Amino acid sequence: MAALALASGKTNAAASNAVLAGINAKDAICLMSMGRTRKSDDHRSAIAELQSAGLIGKSQAQRFQRLLALKNDAQYHSGDVSHARASKGLEWATDLVSAANESLHPS
Repeated sequence: MAALALASGKTNAAASNAVLAGINAKDAICLMSMGRTRKSDDHRSAIAELQSAGLIGKSQAQRFQRLLALKNDAQYHSGDVSHARASKGLEWATDLVSAANESLHPS
């Protein structure tokens, strides 16, 4: 959905969908690594939780932090997220989802 929104110029929708995909990927990584995940509105605790979720979580934490920085701009501000930022958010989310898939299906 994020890629479709970005392709049609809907940068806020693209960034918002990317953020949600990243949050879901974080949850999957944490569940596979630690058997649990916390639901919190506090982004710092979500980042810390991912950092403690093994090698995959630690490798994705900075990317997740950058992605969460888009959340407020995409979902709560009246202006549009730039195409470049939305595109970067989609890239980060794609990497997080790939990492989550790797944690679910290790090679």
